[in-house]
Amino acid sequence: MRLGFAKELAAQPDEESRKTMFDALVAKAYEQGKALNVASYLEIDAVIDPQETRAWLIRGLNSASGDCSDGGGQFVDTW
Repeated sequence: MRLGFAKELAAQPDEESRKTMFDALVAKAYEQGKALNVASYLEIDAVIDPQETRAWLIRGLNSASGDCSDGGGQFVDTW
């Protein structure tokens, strides 16, 4: 983070100003990086609670019919 904003931080007159600016930049990055924000920006339909991941995967795999083990089965699009 410091490297990415090196010019902006270097332009600050003193260490206290640099620290304040750095803290603000980190807070902004965390806010923009939250899963729901990323999901809405990338148009992801749902954000799954990590505790529910296994159940979602099992339901998805169970919904695919046919045997895909020989490579000639039904294709499951991961997107």
